[in-house]
Amino acid sequence: MRRRIRGVDDIDEDKKIAENRMGVQPVGRLLASMSLPAMASMLIQALYNIVDSVFVSRLSESALTAVTLVFPVQMLMVSVAVGGGVGISSLIARRLGQKRFDEANDAAVHGYFLGVISWLVFAAFGIFGTEPFIRLFTSDEELISLAVVFCRLITVGSVFVFIGVNTEKVLQATGNTLFPMIFNIAGAFLNIALNPILIFGLFGAPRLGIAGSATATLIAQFTAMSIGLFMMLRFKHPVKIKLKGFRVKARTVADIYSVGLPSIIMQAIMSVVILGLNAILIGFSSTAVAVLGLYFRVQSLIFMPVFGLNQGALPIMGYNFGARKKKRLLDCYLKASVTAVVIMAVGMAAFQVFSEDILRIYDASPAMMHIGVRALRIISLCFVPAGFSIVSVTLFQALGHGFLSMVISIVRQLALILPFAWLLARFFGVDYVWFAYPLAEAVGLCVMISFVRWVFVKDIRDLG
Repeated sequence: MRRRIRGVDDIDEDKKIAENRMGVQPVGRLLASMSLPAMASMLIQALYNIVDSVFVSRLSESALTAVTLVFPVQMLMVSVAVGGGVGISSLIARRLGQKRFDEANDAAVHGYFLGVISWLVFAAFGIFGTEPFIRLFTSDEELISLAVVFCRLITVGSVFVFIGVNTEKVLQATGNTLFPMIFNIAGAFLNIALNPILIFGLFGAPRLGIAGSATATLIAQFTAMSIGLFMMLRFKHPVKIKLKGFRVKARTVADIYSVGLPSIIMQAIMSVVILGLNAILIGFSSTAVAVLGLYFRVQSLIFMPVFGLNQGALPIMGYNFGARKKKRLLDCYLKASVTAVVIMAVGMAAFQVFSEDILRIYDASPAMMHIGVRALRIISLCFVPAGFSIVSVTLFQALGHGFLSMVISIVRQLALILPFAWLLARFFGVDYVWFAYPLAEAVGLCVMISFVRWVFVKDIRDLG
């Protein structure tokens, strides 16, 4: 039997399949198929964050406080990785929608290059800047020692984060959310398994304490990155990674960071907010700081699925905007918004009812229980409006309006939460600091609605 010679149509068949899926498949089914794997993946990662902090809390409350002091650095690192990845994903999705396939390939390779540069910056901070940073918040030598060990390990090993996130975002931009789910879940489960072994020295392993938590994280991140790269290079995708002849193009970097940089700033704002809140709360007690860290880990069970939903929605909206398919773009945005609000409503109800049970998981002291129950119940009042705002930010990113995403995040978080928290702490005490969250979200919602209307008139109304 004669072997058929592959022609141009055969070579581009995988691209046509992706095009048909993103541009033709019913939006509800498409959004579910692309979002559910990412939601499951991020839910498992959220579970890891909780389990990890539970094991750390079993060492001591000081260990949990130390991890909380380092948490802004972790968030900043993830912000740079994910924010840059969002810029890459948005650019690739738009180029695929415009059928500019070579430029989509080039954007992917640029993403890996930028990821390595980002890792070198954080590694340098980990080696030289960790201890001076921690001493800004406390003079407790035990706390400093614990925090420095943890911070140095996670920053020097952050190359696995940057390469892994870029691989995830490239795949998601093509409509493939199954592979990222597989390697992220593999990493998360490995992390959960290794944490108690390395922290407490089980099964003959050395007892590493807080360093064991960081080591488990690095091993898991390396494993997830390796599986992701294997899937990226071994299987066919609409986007190809071609390192031969690569040259850095200023225009491609600018296109990536036109969405990516505002996204980095938008996510990094939360690091600044946590730094500010840590500084405010530690004036009352280290227990209040530990409560804040506990909250951020537990709330990830609610927020992470919404972020996974956005990972599925962003390439759909970006592709159909590039293809000028107005109805599909709006249908995706509306379905994602409703889903996010429902998830957040369920989360708010859970925080209201089960706050005491959540704190018992961490073996909370009476002081932590007193502060924590009130904190969880008050902060969760912001969940529902936050769901709508998070999806709307993704709409802006999909359309290339990274600046608007940055502005709304500054309004919702930096410009409102910290001033509200400082005023409430100064005049009413630690029990009222937590109201800063729902107050800031209410104001941010009003600003968000006006931005959505502006984007609709400018970019969406006159599409085909």
